Amino acid sequence: MRLLIVILFSALFLISCNRGTPENKKDKAVSLHKLKDRALDRMMKNGKLRAVTDYSSVNYLIYRGQPIGYQYELLKNLTDYLGVDLEMVIEKDLDKSMRMLKKGDVDLMAMGLTVTSQRKKLFTFTDPILTTEQVLVQRKPANYQKMRTKDEIESHLLRNQINLADKIVYVQKGTIFAQRLAALADEIGDTIYIIEEDKDVEELIAAVARGEIDYTVADKYIALINTRYYPNIDVQTAISFPQNVAWAVKKGQTGLADTINVWLDSFKRTLLFRLIYNKYFKNIRAAKIVKSRYNSFSGGHLSPYDGDIKKASHLVGWDWRLLASVIYQESEFKPNVRSWVGAYGLMQLMPETLEKYGLDTLSSPEEQINAGARYLHYLDKQLPPEISDSVQRIKFVLASYNAGIGHVLDARRLALKYGKDPNVWNGNVDFFILNLSDRFYYHDDVVQYGYVRGEETFNFVKEIFDRFEDYKNLIKD
Repeated sequence: MRLLIVILFSALFLISCNRGTPENKKDKAVSLHKLKDRALDRMMKNGKLRAVTDYSSVNYLIYRGQPIGYQYELLKNLTDYLGVDLEMVIEKDLDKSMRMLKKGDVDLMAMGLTVTSQRKKLFTFTDPILTTEQVLVQRKPANYQKMRTKDEIESHLLRNQINLADKIVYVQKGTIFAQRLAALADEIGDTIYIIEEDKDVEELIAAVARGEIDYTVADKYIALINTRYYPNIDVQTAISFPQNVAWAVKKGQTGLADTINVWLDSFKRTLLFRLIYNKYFKNIRAAKIVKSRYNSFSGGHLSPYDGDIKKASHLVGWDWRLLASVIYQESEFKPNVRSWVGAYGLMQLMPETLEKYGLDTLSSPEEQINAGARYLHYLDKQLPPEISDSVQRIKFVLASYNAGIGHVLDARRLALKYGKDPNVWNGNVDFFILNLSDRFYYHDDVVQYGYVRGEETFNFVKEIFDRFEDYKNLIKD
């Protein structure tokens, strides 16, 4: 009995000790590595991870108003884990991206870099995010659809690497493709003419498809995605062994790399990781994205209403992509949506607001957008002129659009009372709108309009601006 009591006591003691440890791997990772490099400490303090990637059909693009992409979705899950915001930086030039990382202008390169011994001397790599191989991208014969057998098509394609002798191959400047081709030329004992271009990999693949060049080289996972755009290309001839693809941080920033690896080790075991991988590399529905007009990479449009949004944006004096982000937030570009409180249409205007502008549920999308822009302009005019910074003022307008201007003015009064700047949204008034669902604040003497679900308004403003940054990155003005 005494032995049993001792065992039970020891078990309870161990459990209680475990409860005193960090609550999850995120806390543990940060606590273990926080002192190892300043980059991680700075990132956690600023609440932002700056990641550079390239604009492509795989890594980062807009589809029907929503930012997507393999690198983007992995990065979003990482930053959610870390509890920081994600700032995406777009740069298609690999050499420039490397310089940005070395200078500390970004925290992370998330461009699907192939890990090589030479690159390991320059950067610290995370664990692999996937494995790939380099493949030759070539064009199928012009009349391949009419050919009766696969062998007939194969007779026009290079399958043996020896047959690259005396061929001209174009590759993206700064990639490892030129090195691999040079090594291959040495291996086959003949000449391969290698031309390095400032164009990115997908631009060169498109050039092959159009018949402007005959050959280029790409990582297989990129090449396979592009066969959805260009069915006349072939990507089945490998020119390398399998290689790891990973993210890179500045050399010596092991704390940040180790923290990412803790997350990656756990995340790779989840269903969500498999779903993200399959979404971009296996799911045949991805072909819809490729063919869609509302794909920023190949279609260049956000929605069917881009023209109407551009015209209406002049009514409020905003970048049209900001107004588009509002519309996506409200309705995801669906013109007949009705909310549980009765808000209707693309901009989710309440019945009294629709009536104010002479509209009803039969109004066209153009009329809905115009009314919403006019209402935003009206709210702007109601705000005090002391809110002079243009970006901060827009955030006050958006908050008023979501919660009503009365609650926003209450939050300004609370900010003033508690020593914050009533004319600045971020880190000042946004705190009080967030807490106007707390009795301590909504019962304050300076509050005139009472309770509001401030978390919804806080997120409304933040999500619209986050999406706006993605739109600015990926959609032309």
